[in-house]
Amino acid sequence: MANAVLVVDMLRGFCEEGYPLYTGEAVRRIIPPIQRRLKKELAAGSKAFFICDYHDPDDLEFQMFPPHCVAGTKEAEVIPELASFPGEVIRKKRYSAFFGTRLEAKLKRLEPEKLIVVGVCTDICVLHTAADARNRDYPVEVPANCVATFDKKAHRYALEHLERILGAKVTGRRRQLKKAA
Repeated sequence: MANAVLVVDMLRGFCEEGYPLYTGEAVRRIIPPIQRRLKKELAAGSKAFFICDYHDPDDLEFQMFPPHCVAGTKEAEVIPELASFPGEVIRKKRYSAFFGTRLEAKLKRLEPEKLIVVGVCTDICVLHTAADARNRDYPVEVPANCVATFDKKAHRYALEHLERILGAKVTGRRRQLKKAA
């Protein structure tokens, strides 16, 4: 049985300098491991889903965060380093890839062995997507070297929460935590 790789918000708006929610150098470091993981999983028959923030210009989320990834802008595009990988784009307007999208129906048809969640932000969209996946009884793996966020403390908290509370398998965590210290 194949896996499903959920590539969360690896968009220009989070991954490239000059945008208001650029995640910084931490996001640049996770691109090569995500590329390697996608190559490995796709070669094994897994399916990739590119989960993409795609907001209306007047989205209420902008009361909390600066306007970002507005529908139809370059900011809402998958970064060039990952855009050539085959996969399906799932646009979302909230933190979880499941909320208001067709992801759940697509996964039911696919029946993946597990969901591998990579991308940004560890403590926001990655965490909420993984929580919703666990609430749907999917086994979830989060490679620690394939997720990043703005704040090291929030990143560590999210990895612990994913593992201890949600029951996700966080791989490479010890090695990744040493780098963050």
